[in-house]
Amino acid sequence: MSSGRVHAACPSALLVDLYELTMMQAYREHCIDGLATFDLYVRELPPERNFLLTAGLGTVLELLEGLRFSAEDIAFLRSIETFDDGFLDTLVDFRFTGDVDAMPEGTVAFGGEPILRVTAPIVEGQFFETVIVNQIHLQTLLASKAARVVLAAGGRALVDFGLRRMHGVDAGTAGARALWIAGFDATSNVLAGQLFGIPVAGTMAHSFVQCHGSELDAFRNFTTSFPETTLLVDTYETLRGVDTVVELARELGPEFRVGAVRLDSGDLAKLAPETRRKLDAAGLDGVRIFASGNLDEERVQHLVRSGAPIHGFGVGTRLGTSEDVPNLEAVYKLAELDGRPLLKLSTDKATLPGVKQVWRRSGESGLMDGDVIGLAEEEPHGTPLLVPVMREGRRLDSGREELTESRRRAAGELGALPPPLREIEPAAIPYRVEISDLLERSRNALARQVLG
Repeated sequence: MSSGRVHAACPSALLVDLYELTMMQAYREHCIDGLATFDLYVRELPPERNFLLTAGLGTVLELLEGLRFSAEDIAFLRSIETFDDGFLDTLVDFRFTGDVDAMPEGTVAFGGEPILRVTAPIVEGQFFETVIVNQIHLQTLLASKAARVVLAAGGRALVDFGLRRMHGVDAGTAGARALWIAGFDATSNVLAGQLFGIPVAGTMAHSFVQCHGSELDAFRNFTTSFPETTLLVDTYETLRGVDTVVELARELGPEFRVGAVRLDSGDLAKLAPETRRKLDAAGLDGVRIFASGNLDEERVQHLVRSGAPIHGFGVGTRLGTSEDVPNLEAVYKLAELDGRPLLKLSTDKATLPGVKQVWRRSGESGLMDGDVIGLAEEEPHGTPLLVPVMREGRRLDSGREELTESRRRAAGELGALPPPLREIEPAAIPYRVEISDLLERSRNALARQVLG
């Protein structure tokens, strides 16, 4: 399966915050052209999250490789009369020539940990901030939400129904990619199926039933077109809809090949057992029950723990918009320039200086047992999480990873979480993330220096 691509072509280079361009011109005018290191990380976990699941790296690397300024882009910049001609001339051949080290997609991460590190000439590292944060933020946000649904579902099938209410076309497609990495089994998004090789799923809507004289006519016609389908039974009254499926089964006899019925409204915890009883009484024990309708991890968990005989869930709006946590405090900060460590001391927004690595320790049981953020030059404190994925502007093999590998990693990482972190509720004791002694000393010494 291909890692795919989010765009049929790279978007315009003008998909950037204006201040990236103004800084680039100022860097040029003042001869600031050294090799810079930037870190992308999420400052703190939201209280509703015990962990993050990283996603979006493949998209970012594609953009770094392919994004260029077109003649039309440069003409527009000239028209706004903000930039000088000398600077605009440099954009004709502008491209990313730097290095990227990152946590592979599907890695569990925590607050404050660099997820991605860019080392490049400062004008390049600065320019790409916008698209890097945009894609890592979106896909990590949605993968992290989806991972909670996967854990709550306990192995039951999950289909992404989020496209129509996700925040825009790019979010709908990149989001489907992230949900697949996190462990969803299929998507309703056909474009995501084409681009990423994700299985696509979907059958019928209420409108198909409504435009017939009866539910039976609707079900009969649809199964004529698609015999092995899922029938939506709640257009009028759910249990009567189930009775109609039973009637159709009797009518068709051996030709009846419907695989499931879908419950999309009402009290699913009560309707699912009653639906199962009716189906089993009619000898339709092979027809499964699929549920949808305003589901999220908490509702899925409730249904699973109640013992409702539901074989799979379609999860849409609350997942695709990450309703409970609609954003992460993802930031991209300069950490070093030409070998000189740099930091911020802003209240609640201080940064760590230097080129860093994140190491993970595992306990005897194989479960995660704490992370250490330190300087990359240090002796290892565990397994390094940031790995080379791009050198001199070109993806390495590790930067062309198949999505199936990212998905496999995500499953393994979720399985290696300590049990309290797998729960939907906030863990009483958060996961331990430490700063190494050497990095702590470096930060303190640099803070004293800049404060005079």
